[in-house]
Amino acid sequence: MGGGFGGGGEVSKRAQLYEGRITGYFILACVVGSLGGSLFGYDLGVSSGVTSMDDFLKKFFPKVYVRKQEHLHETDYCKYDNQVLTLFTSSLYFAGLVSTFGASLVTRNYGRRISIMVGSVSFFLGGAVNAGAINLAMLIIGRIFLGVGIGFGNQAVPLYLSEIAPYKIRGAVNQLFQLTTCLGILVADIINYFTNKIHPWGWRLSLGLAMVPATMIFVGGLFLPETPNSLVEQGRLEEARIILEKVRGTHKVDAEFEDLKEASELARAVKNPFRNLLAPRNRPQLVIGALGIPAFQQLSGMNSILFYSPVIFQSLGFGSGAALYSSIITGSMLVVGALVSMSVVDRLGRRFLFMEAGIQMIGSMVVVAITLALKFGTGQTLSKGVAVLLVIAICLFVVAYGWAWGPLGWLVPSELFPLEARSAGQSVVVSVNLFFTAAIAQCFLAALCHLRYGVFILFAGLIVIMSIFIYLLLPETKQVPIEEISQLFEKHWYWKRIVSKDPRFSLQNPKQ
Repeated sequence: MGGGFGGGGEVSKRAQLYEGRITGYFILACVVGSLGGSLFGYDLGVSSGVTSMDDFLKKFFPKVYVRKQEHLHETDYCKYDNQVLTLFTSSLYFAGLVSTFGASLVTRNYGRRISIMVGSVSFFLGGAVNAGAINLAMLIIGRIFLGVGIGFGNQAVPLYLSEIAPYKIRGAVNQLFQLTTCLGILVADIINYFTNKIHPWGWRLSLGLAMVPATMIFVGGLFLPETPNSLVEQGRLEEARIILEKVRGTHKVDAEFEDLKEASELARAVKNPFRNLLAPRNRPQLVIGALGIPAFQQLSGMNSILFYSPVIFQSLGFGSGAALYSSIITGSMLVVGALVSMSVVDRLGRRFLFMEAGIQMIGSMVVVAITLALKFGTGQTLSKGVAVLLVIAICLFVVAYGWAWGPLGWLVPSELFPLEARSAGQSVVVSVNLFFTAAIAQCFLAALCHLRYGVFILFAGLIVIMSIFIYLLLPETKQVPIEEISQLFEKHWYWKRIVSKDPRFSLQNPKQ
């Protein structure tokens, strides 16, 4: 069956009959669809740089500006500890958290494509309001519009890419979302580096340029095909088959189309998709995909570094220009990590990348913590050697995140859920992700001030827990058709005891 509870019967046999090739139509769909990640990435990068710009601080956060000038070249954990300043960053993610539930309804009832386009319009409006902001209220309103855009985009894009891709390369295709996110961060870092030299309105240019990727996505969305999965779910079978044939480049799509129809029958039978997430058959997906992975993705500490990398580097005694330049380096490491992940994820698998990156990230955080404990916080400028060591350690952390928890944090949840629970599940994924993103964004500078180097030890400890969680509970999903992944939990050492209690499973597998 489409949801994967046929006991390894007809569906798993059909997967061997899937045919297709990489077509120009498929490539176009992937390129346009994946641009949704650039919205998320551009905002991550631009907000981190803008909050360290003097002109921006003087206009909206004068107290922070005064403190920064008093400790301009000194190491100071508390230089940027201001809850209103962090609200500028976190308000976007709280707005995204709320909007993703509306995005779920749009995605399920009207399709992934429409949801992506709605997100681009909201993001455009947010960029325009922020660029013209004359007071803090306008700034926060603009951030809310941006948050709604990210809520819709992050809800729809990973689903779109997972559903449009052939199952053998689904991992690499889905990671286009992470690649465009990383490219968005890098572009924003480079823009910030140059706009920081334009006084007094350079920050307006940084924030306003968010309208460019939003416009590109909206225009591209006009030509973007809907996924066959979504069209079948809406009952548009003839149109779904035409799109599937175009995307796969062959008329021999009977096996895959039958799987989509059966999955859709299960999906339409579900009247309350969010309540359906609590069913025993969806318990592994809920715990791993909707709760565990999106929460741990943020608790790794990565987005704290992305949000505040210029602020962190300035707190560590780097000058303003050097801090922004260091952010460009870390942004480049993210892109490198994403490219590495795309090239190996469907060969080495999800679990291998999770575990290897966990070890590397733990080591990097420990190095940062020990270095800061020995050399930082005395009010003196860091030596060049120590500064270089910190940048290298942070880069090793970032590149490991870039090929594991960054892309896989979106890939794995998007492929775990059966069609009947996919839109609702992705809404929970995005809301949990954005909740922890906002919480970390709001608390990190205060934690850095009060815990000092201990905050990096805290992140290292959380990464240990994350890695154990993956090792024990996540089955390998590489090269498994998306409508069959639920079958993996029937054979898992732990989850098989949970899913076997589901009434649907018991009826379809009476001997078990």
